[in-house]
Amino acid sequence: MVVDAQNGSRVTVLAGSERPRPRRRERAEVLPRSGSEPVGREEAMQALAATVRAGGPVQLWGPPGVGKTTLLRHAARLLPSGPDGVVFLGGAHRDVEDLAQEMFEACYEAPGYAPTRVELRRLMASVRVTVYVDDASLTSDQLLELMDTAPQATFVFTGVERTLWSSGTALELSGLSQTAGLRLLAREWGGTLPESERETAADLWQAAGGLPLPLLRAAALARSRPEGEGGLPRVGEVAALLPALLDQLAEDESVMGVLRLLATLDGVELAASHVGALTGVAEPEALCDRLVRLGLVRTGEYGYGSVADTVPVVRQRCDAPFSAERLCDHFARWGALRDTTPLELAAHGGVLEKVAEVAESAGRPDLAVRLARAASPGLARSLRFGVWGRLLGRGWVASRAAGDRRAEAYFLHEEAVRALLIGRRVVYAALLAQSAWIGHELGAAGASSAPGGGAGAHAGDGGVGAHAGGGQPGFDVPHYMQGNGFGSAHSGASAGHGSVAQPSLGSGGGGSWGSTPGDGGSGAHAAAGHGGTGTQAVTGDGGGSGSALTGHGGTSGSVAHSSGVGGGTWGGGTAASTGATGAAGTAVAGMSSLIATIVSLVVACVLVVGLGYAISSFSSTPGRTPSGDARNEALPMPSFSLPTALTDTPTPTGDPFRHPAGCDEQSKARQKNDERMATAPVTNPGADQAWAASERALSEDLAAAAAVATDPAVRAAIQKNSADAAALATAITNKDHAAVSQYVDAVGDDSGAILDLCY
Repeated sequence: MVVDAQNGSRVTVLAGSERPRPRRRERAEVLPRSGSEPVGREEAMQALAATVRAGGPVQLWGPPGVGKTTLLRHAARLLPSGPDGVVFLGGAHRDVEDLAQEMFEACYEAPGYAPTRVELRRLMASVRVTVYVDDASLTSDQLLELMDTAPQATFVFTGVERTLWSSGTALELSGLSQTAGLRLLAREWGGTLPESERETAADLWQAAGGLPLPLLRAAALARSRPEGEGGLPRVGEVAALLPALLDQLAEDESVMGVLRLLATLDGVELAASHVGALTGVAEPEALCDRLVRLGLVRTGEYGYGSVADTVPVVRQRCDAPFSAERLCDHFARWGALRDTTPLELAAHGGVLEKVAEVAESAGRPDLAVRLARAASPGLARSLRFGVWGRLLGRGWVASRAAGDRRAEAYFLHEEAVRALLIGRRVVYAALLAQSAWIGHELGAAGASSAPGGGAGAHAGDGGVGAHAGGGQPGFDVPHYMQGNGFGSAHSGASAGHGSVAQPSLGSGGGGSWGSTPGDGGSGAHAAAGHGGTGTQAVTGDGGGSGSALTGHGGTSGSVAHSSGVGGGTWGGGTAASTGATGAAGTAVAGMSSLIATIVSLVVACVLVVGLGYAISSFSSTPGRTPSGDARNEALPMPSFSLPTALTDTPTPTGDPFRHPAGCDEQSKARQKNDERMATAPVTNPGADQAWAASERALSEDLAAAAAVATDPAVRAAIQKNSADAAALATAITNKDHAAVSQYVDAVGDDSGAILDLCY
């Protein structure tokens, strides 16, 4: 698969002999970040060690704040690893398929390769690693599915609820003993516990039920009190420990800004660098570590997140969530940077989803569309097809809410590519035809001067499925998206594009901005389609697929994730999507009716090969300053192609669309540029040299295209694109980063202008 942010993703099916040859690493070693040593967990550690030596699997489970993550990290660093190494994974908001891919990459050298499910099991069959998965919110079936991926590996999971039953050992982690609780208080207070405070400490331990988190907060409150104003809080203050800590921090704008940001993201982990960039804090890691010691923030493998019970309290104290505009602008820019790696994007997949949801709740689905388009290419390259699919789903929902048909077609096209990669070829054909039909509608609408004219005129209601002209491929996209956890709250039938219901801010359940926890209704987010049970159809039967990036295929592709812990989300109550699939045939509702029309769908896809049309970019919001990700705001639709391995039908060569002279030539020039960059080095200095050379060649090809243009506006637009590409090449060669950013924006704007003129 070639992922091109400007022209869309393309897939070529490779024969078995052409696939990459993964090379086994001598030893896997992916260790967790270091943390404090657990107190009073000697017995749990001994039981865990014994189970790991016996080959596991084992699950540590217990309530939030009991110390599961601390114990697991300590075990991963202290206990002997498997013969082939140790792998520590963060499991929050992660799909089974994405976790399996991370395991594979830890054990094999195979850049850019995601094996099929069958191939993955073959490669991992003899790998004897110890795998620690923290915060694995997986069902029993999902745990078994992940363990089946590497049958010789030893697995250790943590979770709030027990989901490991007959196939392993479950160790419940409960509160600390009194002795251990007093030791923890002493350590956090400064090393010793005054004799005068021992009775109070014992009362605190009993009131807290031995949970470490309240004890940490009690010690933090004692440390922060002025000299001579008392020691540990009294038993009656246990329930008010969190408000008391926040009272002490209320005047610190930096601290409250960070807490508001993390509460907006609802517990999803955020890297310290983003915390600093968004809040303006000079030393975000030090500040976040301070909040961790206060028991207000938790550390994860990828950054920092709110402790669950702080979210509703912080929301009650703040008048509004963190700005959706600022969040979307920051992450859209970051997602479009060349220095942002695909794995960094995948690690922040939960953040990107949550930010898109915040934008939708704020009544700005256009911001969610911009964010999803900026991040989608990098997520595709990460090979984390689960998180990529979820962001595509959010983008599709937002594009419908914003009435952005071009963006809707883009997300459908990329979801079609993803479906092919995970072995779901029928869905691939159907979605590709659906995306092509939207492009046909847009082309017909542009050629028709009468409202409602042309074959693609909308009937005005019923969403994608209703068109006055008829002829649209018979695939229920809203139903499919609902099966993946996305869609409107009205059984897949929206009231027309741009009319997906959006709740007002502050209308949600407990913990909404400006409300008392517990006030209001559930506030379910209507656009997201969460709140019920939804099948996460991200797998399929890709066992025999020949694609080099075929994903994991197979059966059971369910995912369980929850947002809105302990009080709901701003503008909505607790949102959740869960589900489980049996076999690939049940992943899409209405498959039987789809089979009846599959021949027409495939014919439609084949026709698209000949059409080779492109859809012009949508206009930026008036007044918005061009930015480093502006080129991703206005991405053209790709030319669609069906891999030859999927059909032997002859491809038509005629093009029914008439484009001004020079348009096809400039499009071919860009395709040549894409092909050059597809084989370019990925590390410097070779990467920049290849990039500069490619831009120079593109400038020359565009100049030739401009020479044949007869329309003055088209000729001028292509000439400007040529000049800006040449200037970009010079800036790259001179390592002038400011000029590079300037001309990257300019080239993207030029491309959008040409598409508007040509198509």
